[in-house]
Amino acid sequence: MPGYLIRTAIWLLVAVMLGLIVWLSGGNMLAERWWRGGLSVSGIVWQVDNATVDIAGNWQELGADHLLIQWSRVDDVSFAGKGQAGVKQPDWLRISREPWAKHVILGLAGHFDEKRARENALPLARESAALAKTSLPLSIGGYYFPVEVDPTWKEAPETMKAALALLPRPLWISVYDSANIGARPLANWLESWLPRDVGVFLQDGVGVEARSPATARKYADVLEKTLGRDRVKVIVEAFRPLSGGKFRAATAEELLPQIAAMQGYDIYLFDGPHYLGKDEVLKLARLMNRP
Repeated sequence: MPGYLIRTAIWLLVAVMLGLIVWLSGGNMLAERWWRGGLSVSGIVWQVDNATVDIAGNWQELGADHLLIQWSRVDDVSFAGKGQAGVKQPDWLRISREPWAKHVILGLAGHFDEKRARENALPLARESAALAKTSLPLSIGGYYFPVEVDPTWKEAPETMKAALALLPRPLWISVYDSANIGARPLANWLESWLPRDVGVFLQDGVGVEARSPATARKYADVLEKTLGRDRVKVIVEAFRPLSGGKFRAATAEELLPQIAAMQGYDIYLFDGPHYLGKDEVLKLARLMNRP
């Protein structure tokens, strides 16, 4: 094939790929980011359980060097400190050396069941305050209180203000909009009661098919304008619903628009160990044009 035809074919392929990124990301700025060095994420979430206690992965291939540990004690099972009889403990020293865990936000005490967690928010906060004093070989830059909030929880303002007052800073909680009240009402609701020294992880809602990546971006932008950029991080849901209330891992192709839409924010993928295996990470990294 003549050289000019080869060059034409290459540039045609590049143009098609760039057009795809523009379409997925919804803007030239994100396309330019992809062109110059690829998309990136800040970190992953780890919902600690017995199945993932030996956490291992290659999430640094996506740019991740932050780890949000959802909890270090759940349903009276401790994964921190001296541990418990019959409960396998994470190798915290090994984890601290992983490239995707250079910076850690440590989740405190919680429950798997959301209703139970909300009903016991104050006891969990007291337990969490003690748990935060546990010495772990991690670079801990903040804490996460694993009692999720949304506007349907009418008692949240009073209950959470009292609970959060007991906890160390920097401190984060997560928020979602199950009732789809909209970005502005959600932001106003949070602003009305959330302490100004507490940040939020916004769950994008794409994994549960509550909204599109573009709409999720609008939520993040409104929260950022209301609360401030340094108080807003984004959880990109790396799963999709199945029948019977179960979930499957999202494919790399499904995740790419979510990640592209949220560029500019600290993006955490939920969650690494359960939904992002090594092969899918490498595939996603290629789609993200990672160096």
